[in-house]
Amino acid sequence: MAEHIVSRTTYFAIFGALIALTIATVLVAEVDLKKWNVVVALTIAVAKATLVILYFMHIKYSKRLTQVVVAAGFLWLLLLLGLTLSDYLTRGWFNLPGIR
Repeated sequence: MAEHIVSRTTYFAIFGALIALTIATVLVAEVDLKKWNVVVALTIAVAKATLVILYFMHIKYSKRLTQVVVAAGFLWLLLLLGLTLSDYLTRGWFNLPGIR
């Protein structure tokens, strides 16, 4: 089985992108975006995870079945995060007597 060879330039470019996204995470953490802090932080985290999955785990150059399995797992993670965020962001709408 022949493996795809990824150049050092690609690895350094991905590393630079990951560093830039990490700096963006730190800078966004300093800004008060109210309810959007979590959404922006998770968006940056998803971008970083995508780069790691595609290039450092070599999924970009793997077989189609492996790509489908990884994509399904990633979509499942996004679904669970979406459901968790929908619960978190809708809290406090109900003012029940005796409960703060």
